[in-house]
Amino acid sequence: MLIINGKFLSTQGTGVSRVAYELLIQLGHHREELTQLFGSVPIIMAPRGANAMKRELPFKLYNRSLLTWQFWEQLELPLRARNGVLLSLCNLSPILHPRTVTMIHDAQTFSSPRSYDFAFRNFYQVMLPIIGRRSLRTLTVSNYSASQLEHFGIAPRGAIDVVHNGADHCDMAKARPDAITRLGLTRGRYVLALASAQVHKNIGVLLRAFSDPSMADLKLVLFGKFNISSFTTQGYVIPDNVIFTGRIDDATLAGLMQDALCFAMPSRTEGFGLPPLETMLRGSPAIIAPCGALPEVCGDGALRAGVDRPDEWRSTIRRLADDPQERAKWAAAGLKQARRMSWGAAGDRLMSSLRDVAAALAVPSHHGTLPYSTTRPA
Repeated sequence: MLIINGKFLSTQGTGVSRVAYELLIQLGHHREELTQLFGSVPIIMAPRGANAMKRELPFKLYNRSLLTWQFWEQLELPLRARNGVLLSLCNLSPILHPRTVTMIHDAQTFSSPRSYDFAFRNFYQVMLPIIGRRSLRTLTVSNYSASQLEHFGIAPRGAIDVVHNGADHCDMAKARPDAITRLGLTRGRYVLALASAQVHKNIGVLLRAFSDPSMADLKLVLFGKFNISSFTTQGYVIPDNVIFTGRIDDATLAGLMQDALCFAMPSRTEGFGLPPLETMLRGSPAIIAPCGALPEVCGDGALRAGVDRPDEWRSTIRRLADDPQERAKWAAAGLKQARRMSWGAAGDRLMSSLRDVAAALAVPSHHGTLPYSTTRPA
């Protein structure tokens, strides 16, 4: 039996939970084959209250539990899932379960430890190498991440399969037509970026670029949970042409992406880097730093600027702002690249890994029983 760790259904709005949900939908397209491979129809196990998002799920959900969150995942889930192969798609899996397939998205708690608080960083630094050693297969989202997992001793390269993310989300929001007017913006005259004060996101290079008088006619729009004080407390000076939107819904974000001059991602490291790809799929160009998985993911479809070179970011942005044909060229290149990164292809790669796991285990083709009788459907 294949059992999917549904802890991610207890959260919403995170990148890894989005990836997990999209891959779960893809597994639903392979229901019959998975049933043959693992002996019965896959099920989802989650802590109580999971699926508060009320999303449609391709397999039956069992979400009655005694414990919640990490206690559920590490103590209760291995008992309830003891008769099956457990697939976990959000970095962590129970270290007590003997048959796990785990997707570890990146090694950034090792490569950029200052981006995370003490408890989170140390928990991941202890857990990930244990999980990597115990998993039947380790999945990750880019070749770059695979090399980092090997480098930091989390998993050997030969035990890692790469499953690139897609950008064509099944619940892709329709863009709000009034997104820019609500924020007082002009189409094509602002640069969109993620408002993250994490060290590796490197937003400071954009703040320095926009402080130059030559950028006065453009705005930098930063979206997400971090606000202006998150940056000023770190010593950043915020130029007058920078706007913080706070948290916004998917439809507003889609509207901002499609009407932006471009998306900017100056990260020092990324395990994948989904936002520029999403923007490219919406028909706007992206500028990336040549770091982490960003060149791998964006290919020749995005412009590049040096990670510590505000002058390069400034000149590259001005190229797009001052030459509509240049912007149109890069918008077309970005759209072409983004269309190559599909969730269908990701599902195919995940299925290839699961076929290998099933073959290695020689799972008998008989119908299994549910691992724990007190679990029942939501």
